[in-house]
Amino acid sequence: MPKPKLPYKNFKWTPKLAYVVGLLVTDGNLSKDGRHIIMRSSDRSLLKTFRLCLNLKNKIGKTYNILTKKPSYRIQFGNVQFYNWLTTVGITPAKTYTIGPIRIPDKFFRDFLRGHLDGDGSVYTYQDRYNNYKGRIYTNRRIYTNFCSASQTHASWLYNKILALSEIKGALLCDKSRILKNHVPLWEIKFAKKASIKLWQWIYYQENLPCLKRKMVLTQRLSKLVDKEKRRKYTKVS
Repeated sequence: MPKPKLPYKNFKWTPKLAYVVGLLVTDGNLSKDGRHIIMRSSDRSLLKTFRLCLNLKNKIGKTYNILTKKPSYRIQFGNVQFYNWLTTVGITPAKTYTIGPIRIPDKFFRDFLRGHLDGDGSVYTYQDRYNNYKGRIYTNRRIYTNFCSASQTHASWLYNKILALSEIKGALLCDKSRILKNHVPLWEIKFAKKASIKLWQWIYYQENLPCLKRKMVLTQRLSKLVDKEKRRKYTKVS
């Protein structure tokens, strides 16, 4: 006798669940068997957080990239009801190029966005020492926060949602170099220094939120550096 199908279960949105959905949108995968959910990351601590948010006991597997020799981690678990629920919010198998809007309540969007940032986003900084004006040069700390997607539909939805809920302005860009190499274009949402700091304050709205700790610590360090910035010191070029 075939096993009876499990009834549909509507999972209740929480900050932890929204964060997990953000991770799955970026670095997760739904197996075609209709049961298994897989999450991958090069950061083992991120998978520990993922596992803790879902109260999982599954082991974290480890493999090595043949070319770079660097480790990669994965966790896989089976849950038909959770799998089916994820498909109703917008996550599907082979979603990389086809994913669109995610049906998530506005109340939990910034938790989702924090997961999106930890999964496939980046925070970086560098010193710009090449600006000059009338024989004078100066250095300026550049800070950027990026969100990436291979789906234009998803990137556009994410960009408009951030703007509507946080009123923080960024830029939606297309990496044209990938098109020239006959690759699918990569879409990027980029926030510069002031916008980045506002965005960090918005997504890290209280302590002890599920997140990638090293990324949160980096945002805190950069925020303090910006607070200490003084008027630029110009140096005359001889």
